[in-house]
Amino acid sequence: PLLFLLFLSLFNYAGAEVFTIATKFNISSCPITFYQKVYTNVYVNFTSDSLVFCFNGFYGLDTNNDCVFGPKPDSVKATFNITEHDSSLDKQVKEAVRTITSSMGCGVHFSTTCSSQKVSTDSCVGILPNTTVFLPQTCTTVVCTANKSYTSTGCGNQQRCDGNGVCLNTTCTVTGPTVIDFNGHLGFVADRCAYSLMSDSKNNFKVLASFQERRRRDVSFLDSVTLQLDDPGVQIHLEQGGRVQINNTILNITSSVQRFQGVELFKDQTGVTATFSVAKRTTSVFFDGYTAQIQVQAPAGSSLKGLCSNSSDISNTKLPEYSSSRYCGTQFDDPDDNTVNCDLMTERCNILKAAPFSSCNEDVDPTPYVNACKNTLCTYPSVDHLWCQFLWSYVRACSLDGNSVDDSWQSEAKCSSKAFCQDNTCKDHEFCGRKLSGEPGCLCRAVFASRYKESNSLGDRPVCKQKMGVIALVGCLLEEKGINYTSLHLKDPSCVGVLDKETHMVTFKFDENNICGTEILKNGSQTTYKNAIMNQRSSDVITRQDQIYINISCYDSQLETKAVTFKIKDRSVVQKITSGDLDYSLTMKAYTDRRRTQLVNPQTDVLLNQKIWVELKADGLDADLFAVVTDFCWITSQQSPNSYPKHDLIKSGCPVRDDETVQVRGNGEGTSNYFSFNMVEFTGISGDVYLHCTLQLCIKQESNCVPVIDLLLNLKYAPEVAAGF
Repeated sequence: PLLFLLFLSLFNYAGAEVFTIATKFNISSCPITFYQKVYTNVYVNFTSDSLVFCFNGFYGLDTNNDCVFGPKPDSVKATFNITEHDSSLDKQVKEAVRTITSSMGCGVHFSTTCSSQKVSTDSCVGILPNTTVFLPQTCTTVVCTANKSYTSTGCGNQQRCDGNGVCLNTTCTVTGPTVIDFNGHLGFVADRCAYSLMSDSKNNFKVLASFQERRRRDVSFLDSVTLQLDDPGVQIHLEQGGRVQINNTILNITSSVQRFQGVELFKDQTGVTATFSVAKRTTSVFFDGYTAQIQVQAPAGSSLKGLCSNSSDISNTKLPEYSSSRYCGTQFDDPDDNTVNCDLMTERCNILKAAPFSSCNEDVDPTPYVNACKNTLCTYPSVDHLWCQFLWSYVRACSLDGNSVDDSWQSEAKCSSKAFCQDNTCKDHEFCGRKLSGEPGCLCRAVFASRYKESNSLGDRPVCKQKMGVIALVGCLLEEKGINYTSLHLKDPSCVGVLDKETHMVTFKFDENNICGTEILKNGSQTTYKNAIMNQRSSDVITRQDQIYINISCYDSQLETKAVTFKIKDRSVVQKITSGDLDYSLTMKAYTDRRRTQLVNPQTDVLLNQKIWVELKADGLDADLFAVVTDFCWITSQQSPNSYPKHDLIKSGCPVRDDETVQVRGNGEGTSNYFSFNMVEFTGISGDVYLHCTLQLCIKQESNCVPVIDLLLNLKYAPEVAAGF
């Protein structure tokens, strides 16, 4: 044992060597055995606060070193001596370390002068062979075998020792765009992707976090947490408003603990907690819709990957395949918000270092929480309970660590313990935030809202045709402006808006049966429809609602039928359309494969009876409002669509019964559809073959499609390019 061989004392021995600089001493005449290694040299140097004895080189030059630290001497001066057997010292050592029974043959002795120095006398522990000792200072159990080798086990990688034999859990906190990992290191997420917070490939489980933007496109926030367990296909989603889903099934979670797929779930006013165990590792995940906090109880040696283990490992933890946003990798750069006062926000965030939070500062370092708070609030406005979000994340981390912060701060900071937006469920393009009235509501995410805000509008352009018109306003934009959609109507007060519960769009419409006060003006082939959306006039002396008046003006033009002819080998045909407020392109393309990846090109030979796929697509239209319907398609031997002979392929949107090769897919479902048929030619006629199609644009809000524009497209097949014809 080291204590039997190396002595630091206050007494000088006769003939001792005095030294004042870093010195290497040869002790081969009295070698030291330190943890089963034999050393014949001692390297001694003075530091700013210690006298250090090392065995592999001077302290500070080699990180892989064995060293003993002594107290700081009064002066840079000490003595060295190798002593023979000393019975009084031998007795002193044996009384101090009961595990030492053999007698001392020699000793390496250093002496110096120390005044008013506190010296730790329990830095080393002697352990008898073939015994087990628990060390409460480090929460370590040490086993010393009969051959004097040892093993030790202690707290898990995500735990720390309290110095009294108790392993305390550490917490991973994810709030806003920030991640504070198990080691207390702070990281930032800058996009709208999904990330792995924790993963264990050996036991096949993951805890994922999805990020989305709110009021700014360039600042992302934690939006949901997903537990992906070993059971194949099982994903438990913790979402905004306290909603929990297993795959696509919404669960009714209460304050009573319920068990689903091995996961214990319960919900209170602060949020939802999920607890599960995998491979002797118990994980607890708390989520209130905006902040997630994860605790892990694991045996020593457990290893986890993910942002909770290393918050700076952004590139290796990103999971685009799990991201719900199609803008996952898109970077935005919004202008600075001139309402943000960074100095004020920094001062407010630093409150975590003051009372009553300071009572926890020694147990949970407030620094990463303060930095997370101020770095976010120096770029993003302090709205939607955001400042409270950072305060609560620190208080909960303290509570999980066993330290309860006095709740007097809540009233002063105006931070409720109830989760903000609890039980408020919004759509994917929305988030729950604070409205102008101060109440929570579903507001538009910045990316979704940008196209409306750029044009300073509250919805899509109106669409009119044949004494019928439709205009849709965006529900979350109305919420943001503090407009109650139920108070809105057209000029006729009975014509009110209808809220679509799936899209949260508010639709107003008129038709020939109820024109809702619409003015109809005709000028040649163009018909103009004029109306307005307004709110109910209050009869009270005062009102807290803005007076709303939105003019509606749209056009219905009767377009001439146009024919566009091209050979299949000419790739595709594009027809540019402008009608009233609509401006878009219709495209017809031919392909030789079912997946429509092999576009017919000048090198493609199209043979008789070869199956051809034709896609018709409208670009520049809102897919939520319009659908493309292919009504009729037919083949002729001449360019004119009215020529004979002809062969019908599609009638009234369906394949004709006389040609079993025709198949139609996606007709009327979106802004594109396609059909297939086997190539033909007319008997006795060896000239060109033309394909004609009549399309309609249909308004999806109507139960039956209402024609808006008729267009005739023509496709020409040239048989001379096919071998044998």
